[in-house]
Amino acid sequence: MAQTRKDQVRELLKSIETGDPAPIAVVNQEQYIQHNPQTSEGSDGLEALFKRLSKTSPRVNIVRAFEDGDYVFAHTEYDFANSTIGFEVFRFDGEHIVEHWDNIQKRQGPNASGRTMVDGPTVATDHALTETNRKFVDAFVRDILIGRQLEKLEGYITEECFMQHNPQIKDGLLAFCTALDAKHNTSFAIDYGRSHRVLAEGNFVLSVCEGSLNGIRSSFYDLLRVDEGKIVEHWGTIEAIPPRHQWKNDNGKF
Repeated sequence: MAQTRKDQVRELLKSIETGDPAPIAVVNQEQYIQHNPQTSEGSDGLEALFKRLSKTSPRVNIVRAFEDGDYVFAHTEYDFANSTIGFEVFRFDGEHIVEHWDNIQKRQGPNASGRTMVDGPTVATDHALTETNRKFVDAFVRDILIGRQLEKLEGYITEECFMQHNPQIKDGLLAFCTALDAKHNTSFAIDYGRSHRVLAEGNFVLSVCEGSLNGIRSSFYDLLRVDEGKIVEHWGTIEAIPPRHQWKNDNGKF
């Protein structure tokens, strides 16, 4: 039986731990576009990176993986010198990966509600609602995260059922609303400025945005689970974008 694209991505990411170069063959080295500013262009850079990381005795766990057309997006936990949580996005062209984005954050938590950055459901359901859920989350991002029209928040989230995996925020609508309200937040000031991509499989939707955290230009990856027309669970990572002179490729973060 042929491997699925999700299987290929799982093996590729696991090779960070094993150092096995074979799974990297799924990457088309002639077309590969790398959007991690700290990684060199091309699969040669990727192979060198994986070999270097494997010498640190890393541990790699792919918690969730989803597929949206030519895109596969994965929620991961890494244990290198530090423990981190990440989202990895790969674009396929035919049988090969030709483009990659990611967003990595140091592991924190659990939060005040006892939730970690990765626990919770892992398997997509409601596949017939993929496009409905994508449009719903896209509207949420534009209305709430970017537009800060917090009076509309109850149209997207209910107080009775909203599970939060952000290490800085506890469960519930009120806590989320407070986190977004700049008047109440001076030490965790989030500013979403632009939406770049919304990927979806069934009831899981990943939003990719840029903005700032405490005045530092940052990328925001937010994974949302939708149930019966409401957002009921949230995971995310926030990563500072390094200054342009530190980039190892010219492709940009997004």
